Amino acid sequence: MKLDPIRRRVLELIAHRDPPTDLKAASIACGKNHAYLHQFIHRGTPRKLPEDVRHLLAAHLGIDEGELRDGTAPKAPSSGARQASAMTTRRAVTYARALTADSDPAVAGVPEVQIIASAGGGTLIDQERRGETWYFPTAWLHHELHADAETLRIISIDGDSMEPILESGDKILVDTARKAPSPPGIFVLFDGMGLVAKQLEPVPNTEPARVLIRSANPRYQDYERTVDEVSIVGRVVWFARRV
Repeated sequence: MKLDPIRRRVLELIAHRDPPTDLKAASIACGKNHAYLHQFIHRGTPRKLPEDVRHLLAAHLGIDEGELRDGTAPKAPSSGARQASAMTTRRAVTYARALTADSDPAVAGVPEVQIIASAGGGTLIDQERRGETWYFPTAWLHHELHADAETLRIISIDGDSMEPILESGDKILVDTARKAPSPPGIFVLFDGMGLVAKQLEPVPNTEPARVLIRSANPRYQDYERTVDEVSIVGRVVWFARRV
């Protein structure tokens, strides 16, 4: 499908927005489902953006809504129409900002943090850089993962020590509010050498308290650290993998 100027303009604005956004986030900011703008741009549905969506999208992108008009010269608005348009724009800005701030009760945004949780020898980092935002149903986060979006982060796996459970390139959802290695599970932690994803299990009857750090891949040896020697970032509660 050949894109018209409005559709090309929407893609351009989304690609250069600061802070970053994408078609999914912009669709949600317009009060629509996550695929709305993708269908508008690539499938031609709807043929034109409705006025309310145009105002909301303009507010999300930080532009005047006139930039999203199709070029058809509108009739000169009356004073009442201008006032109504201004009110619509103010409502759009308020609504878009609220949705962008993840106040939509049905959907929650989780940032992808651009650090590598090495499942091999560990990777030292200097800082975290914010990447894409992933959107999940709030009810699913609460009832299935028993987690809040505010404490969740998406991180990429790099290495093979957790294969076959986790593979290099997997995206893991880390709950930074859950740092206690009991019950045992998979955690992201600093083990004194770098940032790693490992299975943690408390060692009973040890003083000071120690934790067993395991790899799923038998090529890697298990090792122990005292609780004070490891800094747990959070528990891995979900992962995604490309097929």
